[in-house]
Amino acid sequence: MSALLITTADGVRTITLNCPDRHNAFDDGLIAQLTEAFAAPGDCRAVVLQSTGKSFSAGGDLAWMKRMAGNDPAANLADAKALSGVMEAVDTCPRPVIGVVQGPAYGGGVGLVACCDLVVAAETASFCLSEVKLGLIPAAISPFVVRAMGGRAARRYCLTAEVFTAATALACGLVHEVVPADKLGEVRDLWLARLLGNAPGAMAATKRLIRRVGDDPLDESLRDWTAAQIAEIRAGDEGKEGVAAFLDKRKPRWVEG
Repeated sequence: MSALLITTADGVRTITLNCPDRHNAFDDGLIAQLTEAFAAPGDCRAVVLQSTGKSFSAGGDLAWMKRMAGNDPAANLADAKALSGVMEAVDTCPRPVIGVVQGPAYGGGVGLVACCDLVVAAETASFCLSEVKLGLIPAAISPFVVRAMGGRAARRYCLTAEVFTAATALACGLVHEVVPADKLGEVRDLWLARLLGNAPGAMAATKRLIRRVGDDPLDESLRDWTAAQIAEIRAGDEGKEGVAAFLDKRKPRWVEG
């Protein structure tokens, strides 16, 4: 049985964690596969990240982490960087990423959730940043988690390692919608319909825009950069087509075809 299932249909690539017997915990092999899948999403317009079984992801596999900790310092550091790398690959994927959380997300699983652009969670889903219980720290996932849920919430849940509900995850911004489990597909499909109606290049540029605007100080350099971005997009093929389609009262090419 493959640990990662990847299918593409109707412009949507679906990436499914498929290790239900170990709660979709990831090891070095799965990390490498996930990184490749998100770094090169192929010919699609949007990506769905989901899991089989009862759990979304238990984070890093403990047996794998124990084995890696016994390596020499250089190998151990390289392995830790790979974990950071998969978070970066999801976060910077040029396609919009929808996370569908049907069950518990712990440790690095919370990191994956934080890296998705849109997240819908089941009412019964739970979350936990459990690293300190194991004498560890959520280092590789922390930049993404803190940005998603804010510093104050992150301080509490990273330090207490308490389990928190989907409702709490919604309140602090980690997820965007919470619904009954049987409605997850309905919300996912609604979001996909909206995303597929938008210009793919513009969405990729918007993801880059939001990341930089959120991280950089609001100064003249940032304002100049944002001005350059809209000037470039406006003069590009998608910008011209979108404005022309609106004025002609027709659908743009990316919707028609």
